[in-house]
Amino acid sequence: MYLMYSLAVLVIVSGTVLYLTRNSWLPLLPDSLQLYSRLPSSFAGDMEAGLSSSTFDLGTNLDSGDSRAGLDDAAKKEILKIMKTRRLRFDEARRYYMEQRFSANGIGPDGRPRDPKFVSFS
Repeated sequence: MYLMYSLAVLVIVSGTVLYLTRNSWLPLLPDSLQLYSRLPSSFAGDMEAGLSSSTFDLGTNLDSGDSRAGLDDAAKKEILKIMKTRRLRFDEARRYYMEQRFSANGIGPDGRPRDPKFVSFS
């Protein structure tokens, strides 16, 4: 009898601890375990998914009747992932994504190349 009570308490405590600390361990799970979400395929879908802001306005594309497919799928997927895992708004997630791309291509956060041989004339 005591074994059942102690097992039940252990399960409840473990579940509570996992629930309260989910923000720290959930991003570590592989992408295949997370639910599938279809990427939007138009500017209207991009706006509905939260991929627009006052500084990156897709409303003008909609108003002008732009028939393109929307934003780049790979960038959308990565930005949505950043927004979800780091709990950032679109502008901050877009800035973080661009800084990562800059860093991968040898560009500093200020936009200048990190090449020691680079010479700039102002």
